[in-house]
Formats: sequence, C-alpha cells, structure tokens
Amino acid sequence: MGLSAAHAEKDVDVENGDLEGEKERVLRSVKSAKIPNQALLSGLAYCVSSCSMILINKCVLSSYDFNAGISLMLYQNFVSVIIVSGLSAWGVISTEPLTFRLMKVWFPVNVLFVGMLITSMFSLKYINVAMVTVLKNVTNVITAVGEMYLFQKHHDNRVWAALFLMIISAISGGITDLSFHAIGYTWQVINCFLTASYSLTLRRVMDTAKKVTRSGNLNEFSMVLLNNTLSLPLGVVLIFLFKEVDYLYETPLLKLPSFWLVITLSGFLGLAISFTSMWFLHQTGATTYSLVGSLNKIPLSVTGIVLFHVPTSLQNSMSILFGLLAGVFFARAKLKEKSQSG
Repeated sequence: MGLSAAHAEKDVDVENGDLEGEKERVLRSVKSAKIPNQALLSGLAYCVSSCSMILINKCVLSSYDFNAGISLMLYQNFVSVIIVSGLSAWGVISTEPLTFRLMKVWFPVNVLFVGMLITSMFSLKYINVAMVTVLKNVTNVITAVGEMYLFQKHHDNRVWAALFLMIISAISGGITDLSFHAIGYTWQVINCFLTASYSLTLRRVMDTAKKVTRSGNLNEFSMVLLNNTLSLPLGVVLIFLFKEVDYLYETPLLKLPSFWLVITLSGFLGLAISFTSMWFLHQTGATTYSLVGSLNKIPLSVTGIVLFHVPTSLQNSMSILFGLLAGVFFARAKLKEKSQSG
C-alpha cells in the first residue's frame, strides 16, 4: 500500500522490537506541543491513522475496483513529497538535501521500497484485511532468518516459538480462508520477502547513507522525502510497463470527485502514520509502542471483516486470532531478548 517510508520501516521495526536509538532520533526531529494526556492522545492518533490507511486502500482497490495499484502508490507518494517539502521549507521539520551521492547510495533500498508497496497493493486487492495482517507475520520469520545469516544475530527460544506460531497461523488461516485467492496470496508472499529484504538492506545502507549527508545524520523525515521522491520516476516507468496508462485513460473513476478525495486522504494518512508514530514513541517508549503496534492489528482485522462483509468461518476466525496473538507474543519476546542482551 502507498505508505510513506517511515511507516514501512515502523511496521518492520516494531514487530522485530528493533527500536534502539529510535527515541533519540524522534527527540531530534520532532518538537512536541504541550498538550495534556499526550500519551493517550498520541496512541489514539497512531492507531486511527494506521488502521484508516489500510482500510482506505482496501476500499479504493476493492470497493471502487480500481485496477491501477502502481498509480495509487505513485499518487500517494507524490502527496507525501509535497507535504514534507512544504513543511521543510516552512521550518516545521528538518530534512537533508537530496544530493546525487545520497540518492545513488539509497537507490537499491528504494527499489525494494517500491516493490514492497506495489506488491502490498496487489495483494490487498484480492485478500481481506484480516488475512493480510496475519500473513504479514511471515515477514518476521524471513527477517529473523536473514538477521541470523547476514548479521550473525541469534534469537532465544521464545522468539523462535513465536515465529513458529506465526507460520502455523498463516498456514491454517490460508487453508480455512473462504475467500482464498491464489493470485492475492502469491503477491503477499512476494511482499513478505521484499519487506524483509527492505528491512535488512536498510540496516546495511543506513550507515553509508549517513556518511554522505551534510549533517552526518539521516532522520526519519529525510528518509520519507528520499524514498518517496526516488519512487516517483520509478513509478512512472512501471505504470507504462504494466500498461496502467491505458486503464487510467479509460476508467470513469478519475472523473469522480469523491474518488479523488479518498485517494488524496490516503496520501495524507500515509504521512500521518509517520508523524503519529514518532509522537507516540516520544510520549511513551519502545515497550508500549511495540505492544500497541501489535495489539492494533486486532481491531483492524475485525473492522476489515465487518466493513467489507468478508465471509468467514469459526476455524478461519480462530486462525486469525491465533496469528494476531502470536504477533503480540513475538513483540514481547523480542523486547525481553533485547533487554537481556542489553
């Protein structure tokens, strides 16, 4: 789905419990206003924006039957670039200049980022929100194995137990899914590999990218601007390759003001997730942030089933709940692992 770079990173990092140093970056990049009960308010804002983003994308792709997922991603990323550039110009946020050296270093990460967003769009068109949420857990398994081989990082038994539960829930969920769609599941599996690759590659490229910036740092807003800006020319090329231009020329949806309102809102929400996630992390901490991120998937899945009238069974519902709880267990296990290793 057409998320900002920061949201894509948060989705991976939160589930992996990998938030070391994030709070310091937040403190440097966000100036928080004096509002009472900020922890509660920021938590609600984060939950509402992240849930709304997925549900609106599902609405555009399924309810409107919009068959141009790459174009939707391109428009959402364009909205993010405009907003972040404007906020940076007004001095509300600080971003690094997008030099040729920085973009050259970042380009491999951006290719994975674009692939991750596009495959997410394609899978969400065919699979219900609840099953997408459960199947995304497979990303954690791939990432954990990648960390073990690439970074020689070893995980304790609780983490592997949670990963095993995630695999079981994904398999049982797919078997009992009454609206099973082979194409959608194929795209989601590809998405899991690309998301894990993005996360692992990002960690390797981050240090190199910081060295070619003027300040020696690369905050989250700079990554949002960098990823979304680089995605624009790549997205245009893919639109022609996948022949979405012909579809856009013929579809009557682009003549509907309500459709433009919805997709523009999705662009704002994609960026809102970045702001609210940093605000929430600033007001609470890694533990609360991680657990809320995992628990947030439960109401999202239920809402997705109800809003889109998804046919389900007791077995499938239990598989989905099992997978969501496994995600919470995984977040707790990773946090305990980090606290013990620290």
